[in-house]
Amino acid sequence: MSAHKRVLVVMGSISDADKVLKCCDILKKFNVDFEAHVISAHRTPNEAAKAAKEAKKNGFGVIICAAGMAAHLAGAFAANTTLPVIGLPLSGGIEDGLDALLSTVQMPSGFPVATVAVDGAKNAAYLTISILALSDEELALSLDNFRDETINDILSKDEQLQSML
Repeated sequence: MSAHKRVLVVMGSISDADKVLKCCDILKKFNVDFEAHVISAHRTPNEAAKAAKEAKKNGFGVIICAAGMAAHLAGAFAANTTLPVIGLPLSGGIEDGLDALLSTVQMPSGFPVATVAVDGAKNAAYLTISILALSDEELALSLDNFRDETINDILSKDEQLQSML
């Protein structure tokens, strides 16, 4: 793993793992060291507060919080750390993720949570990588290379489409 800061990935329930693992896969692809844990804002509030308060001293640079329905996890972490917190609202429940999105994005001034789309696990990872790349040239180069590969892939697909017409 690279020398950049680690990432703390937290999900509110083990049932969220299938959606959150997409985030972890991207972090692995970029050789970003991370830990993933199940911590609930409501069922384990003391553990959530402790993890948030100790995250910086434990070498984490960004925290990703994934939760559905009431989705208070990211807010609970943001209340207890000055590290960047990225909220990953998850689908499910009565509103199929809209409730989680609104709960995650509507934070009081001074306690922001950067929020990605419902089930946007990959973008949570890419945003994390962008933040860490601000102080990590190796990671910044990897992100630049990824973007170039993505551009080239799209241009190639356009050429393929043109040959079909």
